[in-house]
Amino acid sequence: MLYDVAVIGGGPAGSSAASYLSKAGLKVVLFEKKKFPRPHVGESLVPSVNRVLNELGLFEQLEEQGFLRKYGAAWTTVNTQQNVNHNFDGMELLEQVDILFKERKQPDRYRDYTFHVDRAKFDEILLKNSERLGTTVFQNTGVQNSDFSNPDYVELDVKTDDKVRKVKAKMVVDASGRDTNLGTRLQLKISDPSFNQFAIHSWYKNFDRKENELKDYIFIHHLPFHHTWIWQIPITNEITSLGLVTSKEHIKGRTMDLEGIFKDFLANKFELAERINKAERIRTFTLEADYSYSMKQMAGDRFVLVGDAARYVDPIFSSGVSIALNGARYATDNIIKAFSKPELNLKREAFKEYEKIMNAGCRNWYKFITMYYRLHLLFTWFVKNPKYRLEVIRFLQGDVYDEEESFLLKEMEETIREVEKNPKHVWHNLLNDIQHTVVKQ
Repeated sequence: MLYDVAVIGGGPAGSSAASYLSKAGLKVVLFEKKKFPRPHVGESLVPSVNRVLNELGLFEQLEEQGFLRKYGAAWTTVNTQQNVNHNFDGMELLEQVDILFKERKQPDRYRDYTFHVDRAKFDEILLKNSERLGTTVFQNTGVQNSDFSNPDYVELDVKTDDKVRKVKAKMVVDASGRDTNLGTRLQLKISDPSFNQFAIHSWYKNFDRKENELKDYIFIHHLPFHHTWIWQIPITNEITSLGLVTSKEHIKGRTMDLEGIFKDFLANKFELAERINKAERIRTFTLEADYSYSMKQMAGDRFVLVGDAARYVDPIFSSGVSIALNGARYATDNIIKAFSKPELNLKREAFKEYEKIMNAGCRNWYKFITMYYRLHLLFTWFVKNPKYRLEVIRFLQGDVYDEEESFLLKEMEETIREVEKNPKHVWHNLLNDIQHTVVKQ
């Protein structure tokens, strides 16, 4: 059998891409190397995913599943006396800031909230939805090789258990996540020069989220180390996901196990450490490495890279699933048009709009994240400043796919330059954490 499209990977990017393509009437096969359900990180969504969820008939399913609603986000910094009286233009730097998504309207998103999700359940819902729409799905099936030598089809070597067989498709969508199936095989992958991160994470039961109006927000707790923070994501009313993200440079020479490293860093945030130590850990600690990378190209003749298989950036703003779902939407729009115009012949040129919009979006995410790390505590000033607040929220909602650079990014960068070159600036002594990083894209 000759399929129109073969999709590698059944995570959010792959299942969404398969759903859009099958819905459009294309013959789609999807290969997922694991058996669902399976756990995964990236448990907090941003509102830009809502349009995709609605278009694929998934939003109500998530509501029925009982996933917790996410209305906003909050950030905390290390509580030190030196941070208290740093005012600039009449505005104080704060130890905690938060935003509500509803402060900025999103006409295409239908809701002022999104969800925190158990990724084992969430990903399975998306995969089953692709089957419902007509995708042929194989689990426990990995793609070992992709042969593009024939001008009429791509031939895949797929392995289920110990058996290898060949499957033919007119083109391939690589949604293999951080396995970067095609990106690695085609030597397209580029390690990120600034973010050499990894994460240690687990689930806790009965963690005290401080029962207030922010209890169902995602919290980002910064620690006093370069590029180091802890996520706090509510999964259910009883279960909270907690994870440490830091640079590999900070663990050189440490001989302790994952739990020891986690607790050692956590000791720098005493109040949070006290709450975590009182909670019951219900999963072993898991390590995620090779956090940030890019690709020389996101598409080529008869292939497209989507989601983490195309680009992965430090996850501090929960961008992963958003980029996966929106990337699938933009990619499949190009693919569907290409199949309707045989003269395009599924060449890279057919996917140029996808590459253009995704490069713009990833560039904006990357710069925003880099500026955030460089500003660190100073970021709170931009969040509280009425001139920038809605633009900050726009980024946090995931609306980043503009070709023109945001005025927010330009002014963040200009502010950093001014502070760095002026030793008398009221913020100058807070720049220790930002001088290590240079914006590169």
